[in-house]
Amino acid sequence: MLHVAIEAAREAGAFLKESVGKVRTIETKKGEERNLVSEIDRGSEERIISTIRRHYPMHLILAEESGGQDAPADYKWIIDPLDGTTNFLHGVPIFSVTIAVERRGEVVAGVVYDPNLDEMFTAEKGSGAFLNGQRLRVSRTSELINSLLVTGFPYDIVAHRGNVVEHFVHFLMAARGLRRLGSAAMDLSYVAAGRFDGYWEVSLNPWDMAAGVLFVQEAGGRVTDFAGAGPDIYRKQVVASNGIIHDPMLQIIKGGTVCA
Repeated sequence: MLHVAIEAAREAGAFLKESVGKVRTIETKKGEERNLVSEIDRGSEERIISTIRRHYPMHLILAEESGGQDAPADYKWIIDPLDGTTNFLHGVPIFSVTIAVERRGEVVAGVVYDPNLDEMFTAEKGSGAFLNGQRLRVSRTSELINSLLVTGFPYDIVAHRGNVVEHFVHFLMAARGLRRLGSAAMDLSYVAAGRFDGYWEVSLNPWDMAAGVLFVQEAGGRVTDFAGAGPDIYRKQVVASNGIIHDPMLQIIKGGTVCA
C-alpha cells in the first residue's frame, strides 16, 4: 500500500507542478471565505483516487474535496490532494500531496510529497520514517529558547480564534524563531526531519496530519493534543515535537511560563 501511495503522490505532484499559474476557477468553501478550492485540487484528488481504486477497489476513502466515509473500516485512505492551496494559487512553491492509510483506526503508512523540491517523505508504522530513502530523526534541541518552531492558522480564525494569536505571541517570546509555511503536512514532515523542533496548530482535519503524525512518531518525536493526550487525528488540536521540548510547549499552550 505504501508503494501505491507513493505512485499516486508522484502522479498528483507532477500534475500540480505543471498546473501552477494555469488555474481557471477559484471557489470558496461554504461558510469559509478564506478556504479556497480550484479545479486543480479536484483534478489532483481524482488522480489519487483513481490510482488507489485500481489496486484497492473495496477500501474506504476519506478525501478533503470529495469527502467520503469518515467511519471505522478495515482499511481507509486519507487524502489531501493539495495541502497549501493558498500558496499554490499565489505561486508560492510551498505545497504538497499527502496520503495516509488507516487500518482499523490506526494510521499504518503515509506519504507527503513536495513536488517543488522532489522530496518524498514516507513511513510505515514500526519501520521508521524516511526522506527519499534516507532515515529521518527528530532534532536534539534541548531548550525552547534555542528552538525553531512552526505553526499554522485556521481558515475560520475570525469565528473561532482558539487563542491562536495569544499562543503565537507567547511562543514568539519563548523560542528562537517561528515560521508559518502554509502546509500542515510539510510542517509535520519537517519536524520529523529535524528541520523544525516543534509544531502546534489549533484546528486541523484528519487529512492535514494523518501522514505527518506518523512521521514524527517514527522519527522519534512526540505528538499529543493541547492537553497532552493523544495523538488522535480526529481531534483538531495537535502538538508535535522532538520530545525534549514537548512539555515546555504544552506549558505555554496551557497559559504557563517556561522557567529559564
